[in-house]
Amino acid sequence: MERDFFDEAKTFKAFCDEKRLRILALLLDGEKCVCALNEEMDLPQSTLSYHMKILCESGVVEGRQEGKWTHYSISVQGIGGAAETLKRYVPKGVIQLGDEGCCASL
Repeated sequence: MERDFFDEAKTFKAFCDEKRLRILALLLDGEKCVCALNEEMDLPQSTLSYHMKILCESGVVEGRQEGKWTHYSISVQGIGGAAETLKRYVPKGVIQLGDEGCCASL
């Protein structure tokens, strides 16, 4: 099976901006309405929409429409996929993510 570097790049793009990382941190507490994110982030609506689009396209965040508002949450499946993507870039022989390895007692 051939790797899809385009999709992998979308995953990494989601994590390479401090505003998107802040949004993810806010979503760790659970689902949030776009209006709450807008208030907490203090960003213009168009800028927040841009960041939410990138997060949703990467699959790490999912949106749910309720009336005229969208509610966002972290996608467990998407975050798992992002972790698997990152693992593909850990060289063979290097301690794998999540392993205690030989230095666990330090």
